[in-house]
Amino acid sequence: MIVDFNLIEPLSRYHLLAQTVIPRPIAWVLSINEDSSLNLAPFSFFNVMCSDPPLLVMSIGKKPGGDMKDTRRNLLSGREFVVHIASIDNVEALNDSATVLDYGESEVTANSLPLSDFPNCPLPRLKQCHIAYHCKIYDVHQVGPNKQAMIYAEILQLYMDDSVVEYSDNRYTVDAEKVNPLSRLGGSHYASMGEIISLMRPK
Repeated sequence: MIVDFNLIEPLSRYHLLAQTVIPRPIAWVLSINEDSSLNLAPFSFFNVMCSDPPLLVMSIGKKPGGDMKDTRRNLLSGREFVVHIASIDNVEALNDSATVLDYGESEVTANSLPLSDFPNCPLPRLKQCHIAYHCKIYDVHQVGPNKQAMIYAEILQLYMDDSVVEYSDNRYTVDAEKVNPLSRLGGSHYASMGEIISLMRPK
């Protein structure tokens, strides 16, 4: 089957992309609202883009009614934020945090999620996540007729739980099995990591 993207609607393109670009990592983004309450939302159009400068990229659209999503509003303000990598143990809380709430209502409070201090960061981090990035906006590109925001996030600090990382010979090694990252598929489907296959890179 061949699907010509020029002949189908944007929503159909979205569903096909979400079901074929799989699995996708999920950015679980904690940001601060204008009233100092905390906003939390997941985004799976997300990945790492560069190491110098260290950049993550997220695609953030709009709410169903066309208003700006709360996370996008908070990030575009220039305030710093935290991007978490969720584990499979976080799947229900992560899914619940995707609920559309009024601006100023906190998903952290609504889901009773515990927080931990993130030194030198104006925000805390989610206690249950093994990995968290303290970020600030690096650049924003708005693309398409609906002005989808491609947000480039510069990493200022990386938190890694001691249980998932080792340091030797001037190198950090993260145990992916211990992180057990949650990934996104299409529709209402998520996935755990599954089997790890190790192969040496060709020279």
